[in-house]
Amino acid sequence: MKALIFDAFGTTVDWRGSMIRHTARFGLPEETADLWREQYQPQLETVRSGRRPWVNLDVLHRIGLDIVLDELGNDLPERYRRTLVKAWHRLDPWPDVVEGLTQLKETHIIAPCSNGHIAQSVNLAKYAGLPWDAILGAELARAYKPDPLVYRASADALGLDYDEVCMVAAHNDDLHAARAAGLRTAFVPRPTEDTEPTSDWDIVAPTFKELAR
Repeated sequence: MKALIFDAFGTTVDWRGSMIRHTARFGLPEETADLWREQYQPQLETVRSGRRPWVNLDVLHRIGLDIVLDELGNDLPERYRRTLVKAWHRLDPWPDVVEGLTQLKETHIIAPCSNGHIAQSVNLAKYAGLPWDAILGAELARAYKPDPLVYRASADALGLDYDEVCMVAAHNDDLHAARAAGLRTAFVPRPTEDTEPTSDWDIVAPTFKELAR
């Protein structure tokens, strides 16, 4: 194993706690964060299915936000909607993440393999202190996970064979797709995501620090 690539939303950063805080700034109820996240996969599917040409995650997040605010009967001004979309660039890391990534970086290449686009991933890394060696993932492949192109394009960009790269996620479906694409797999549970492995992943670790060890 020469590189580890990481899911971002939920595995590396606490999207839910962060977005509850961000939406509360505009007087929105706590349920807004969960309702918005429920729009995530349906909006990704519009691109995966070919019904919508490639657009980055900021565009899809904005579409989802507008749907949710309409359902809530909230006429939040345009400038606040733009601010909320950019809040996905400022999410807090789980407590074990920065130390664990720093340890892993000493011996392996580390990078995100996220559905976030490059600008979002760079801004998130700066905000959360994530010490990536590279930014990989959806925009590189012009596709969204679990499309195998995303995992394979990330390995190809590093010049590595697929079985030299390990996908790390708190989502069993993410790991199933990565394994099917030829990558190795590591499961790290998170309280807002999957809490138990559903397959015999190559590695199961309770935290990033344990993953490094």
